[in-house]
Amino acid sequence: MLDAMDVLLYSFALQSIRAEFGLSNEQAGLVFTYTLVASALGGILSGLAADRFGRQRTLIATILLYSFASGGSATSGSLMELLFWRSLVGLGLGAEWSAGAVLVAEYWPSEKRARAISLMQSGWAIGYILAAIVAATILPTYGWRAMFWIGVLPALLTVWIRRNVPEPPVWVNRTEKAGSLLDIFRGPLLRVTVIATALATTVLFAYWGVFTWLPGFLAAPKSAGGAGFGIVKTSGWIIAMQLGAFAGYNCFGLLADRLGRRQAFAIYVVAAAAMTLIYGSAPRWAGESASTVLLLAGPFLGFFGTGFFALFGTILAELYPTAIRGAGQGFVYNFGRGLSALAPLTVGAVADKSGLDMALVLNAGYFLLGAGLVFFLPETKGRELNS
Repeated sequence: MLDAMDVLLYSFALQSIRAEFGLSNEQAGLVFTYTLVASALGGILSGLAADRFGRQRTLIATILLYSFASGGSATSGSLMELLFWRSLVGLGLGAEWSAGAVLVAEYWPSEKRARAISLMQSGWAIGYILAAIVAATILPTYGWRAMFWIGVLPALLTVWIRRNVPEPPVWVNRTEKAGSLLDIFRGPLLRVTVIATALATTVLFAYWGVFTWLPGFLAAPKSAGGAGFGIVKTSGWIIAMQLGAFAGYNCFGLLADRLGRRQAFAIYVVAAAAMTLIYGSAPRWAGESASTVLLLAGPFLGFFGTGFFALFGTILAELYPTAIRGAGQGFVYNFGRGLSALAPLTVGAVADKSGLDMALVLNAGYFLLGAGLVFFLPETKGRELNS
């Protein structure tokens, strides 16, 4: 939840930051690209740290890092300063997921693991809603810098984690010492790592390509290929979408525990491709009804376009042994996130030429590619985690 709130404050502040610093769409997308590249590095390093020093300790360090950097973002006086601080935010956010996801996965039995991970991931939707509320209440009156100061608050959570969240028993009772990053490329794990990384890259590219620019798409004028809603109305539409996302995350866990990880994922991303086409093109074909179409379609785009993320916290934990689980999970997801960092920049560049609506529609193809790639991974439903 707090991860999403911090990273998405930038999406809501994007138009205000563009105006203050005189940025093009491509330059504004570059800031988010830096954030994602840094998050990839942070996630890989965090996975290794979690295997060596513990899941809980690593989680605490990551939260402190991105909270501090969010406050630093508020002090930015130029594009270069903003790039520096948002890169630190990304470093902490990527690291947090690697430590947190493996911690949750190791606490739950196989028959309920996908549901537990899905509940954890659903916090992203709540954080997105919080970012929308902060934007609607603070941005118009106090400006974008005040929004980033709110991002410091997650640091307070570390006190509670330190006192109440012990290390998972499967890690405490492990029989092997932490391995190296190279271990995930040895033997049969090489194929798993390569395919899983390709899968993460494709769907993360689609996700960041759509959702990084979604607030800007809704707020931008129709002449620029946007919906022309303005920031307050945009926040309302985003909240409706994220309520759908919250349901989507938790329904994914139920489906994945019942049908299997791969089948549930394929259903979600195919539907996400369809909803991306409808949503991105609505301002062109729906005319005066576009506002209604976007409001009704938003929760479905949120449901299918984000709910599938629980797959990675589940299947990656089940594919790697405890000694290198953090390394495997951290590398696959975050290396994919690093490559997908080109998505905001790509969408921004296309938007400058063809409008935001057409730029968003292009991401449907990446969702469909992910639906095919997932079946090259083994089905891990029912697999217990070893120590």
